[in-house]
Amino acid sequence: MKDGVESLLSRIKTALGNDPRREPAERNYRDLMPPAGGSGEDRIELFAKNVTALSGAFMSFGSLDEAVERLKKMAIDMKWKKVACHGQGNAFKAAQSLGLEVLNTDGGYAKLDLENCDAGITECDALVAQTGSVLVTARNAGGRGLSVLPPHHVVLAESSQLVSDLSEAFEVLENKYGSNYSSSMSFITGPSRTADIEQQLVLGAHGPKKLTILMF
Repeated sequence: MKDGVESLLSRIKTALGNDPRREPAERNYRDLMPPAGGSGEDRIELFAKNVTALSGAFMSFGSLDEAVERLKKMAIDMKWKKVACHGQGNAFKAAQSLGLEVLNTDGGYAKLDLENCDAGITECDALVAQTGSVLVTARNAGGRGLSVLPPHHVVLAESSQLVSDLSEAFEVLENKYGSNYSSSMSFITGPSRTADIEQQLVLGAHGPKKLTILMF
């Protein structure tokens, strides 16, 4: 009976084209995606255009210090009182420089405490010019909640992290983590949004209402 079942399943897999012995067909998935632009200034211009079209904000600076100065101005203008961050890297240093109460998610946190932060400041794994997306992993962006629960998500990214397209972004993950992938990987494309009710666009429905990307 067992041999008969295995034989039947094998024939079904073959008929469906899922025979594991067959090599996968070659396909250029880049042809299915929007144009990715060139390199350098063209890539930055395309990324900025896509982020803006998605109701996000993007600013480019010559150094981390300049980006942090802009972040300080944002904190004052928006009257932030408490921010969340992660790690001991650029996000941590930027958050500490604001002179505000800081919640570092690496030490654990209560969900309500994170929700009550005015902004979550994270780093990222890559920026994707093709779609205006930010690639984050739980390992590099302070867990799953930091980029979701505060109403404003601020991303600090290095210019070297800007890639052309989604295929290149996946290559970044493969080269960085190998087979030891993070527990979650997300492409954040603009602030959270929904148009489920009467097709009226509402921002902040399932996550941050604002997304700001500061690249240096």
